[in-house]
Amino acid sequence: MMYLRKSDERGYAEFGGWLKSRHTFSFSDYYDPQFMGFRDLRVINQDWIAKGAGFPAHPHRDMEIITYVLKGKVAHKDSLGNVGEITAGEVQTMHAGTGISHSEYNPSPDEDLQLFQIWIMPDVSGAKPGYTQQSFTREQKLNQLKLIVSKNGRENSQMINQDTDLYVSVLEPGMEKEFKLRKGRGAWVQLAEGELEVNGKVMSSGDGMAVQDEELLRFKANKETEFLLFDLK
Repeated sequence: MMYLRKSDERGYAEFGGWLKSRHTFSFSDYYDPQFMGFRDLRVINQDWIAKGAGFPAHPHRDMEIITYVLKGKVAHKDSLGNVGEITAGEVQTMHAGTGISHSEYNPSPDEDLQLFQIWIMPDVSGAKPGYTQQSFTREQKLNQLKLIVSKNGRENSQMINQDTDLYVSVLEPGMEKEFKLRKGRGAWVQLAEGELEVNGKVMSSGDGMAVQDEELLRFKANKETEFLLFDLK
């Protein structure tokens, strides 16, 4: 089974002229009982944040929160004392656990910020809160599936409290890759930009795809394409 979730079918919200957001799954004021998440994947929001704007400090609990920056940079500050900037191509992971508060801003005076914010349900509750960030170069992602998040931190990926593997790839036009799903696993493909064929189905910028009961995924880029691949239990 492969279900294509078109970009313009996602929920849409604007806030105060500084934030535009597309919600793949039900989030905030957007509610669709058919799209409450996929397996342990609960949220994929694609956010566009205006210059000098952002989210003030707010709390989370018992959630694995991943931010993948597509364009621009994020100024981060949290209740654990972490302060820093996350630039395009970097990934930030927070274990909300027993509770964490954080703010995320676009510090640039002249460049908008674009990112994916991702929430994954943890396999434990009440875990110790934590924060990590890591840079992955274009070369590491180019024409390959680069593991950036996993349960055990293998291949120098960031660890989360869930049996989910997250890969990112930048494929040049005409390049092809294959990915074999283990028995009983599912996948979600999220396109950032470009045009991608997945087992012959064409995806465009912003599209997502739910995959179940498939043994092999065949990817082919029709133009330069950046996408995320979630391998989910």
